[in-house]
Amino acid sequence: MSRRDLLDEVAAADHIGMSVAFLRSARCRGVLGNRTPPPPYLQIGRAVRYDRADLDNWLTARRVDPAAQLVAHRGEAA
Repeated sequence: MSRRDLLDEVAAADHIGMSVAFLRSARCRGVLGNRTPPPPYLQIGRAVRYDRADLDNWLTARRVDPAAQLVAHRGEAA
């Protein structure tokens, strides 16, 4: 079994290009309306850790491809 690559919130924030405050706020509020949901995290006692693979998947899920949206929009108009 391989060891997970776990990051603390400072390293996780740096990895995804967001602030530590975003991660803390998102964790506290959870999924709320149309706001960006928090990335998955592990809570071990009082320590919070983020799996690098989970963060990469979270980023990939938020990828927007404007060209694909344009093609889809043109297909709807036809």
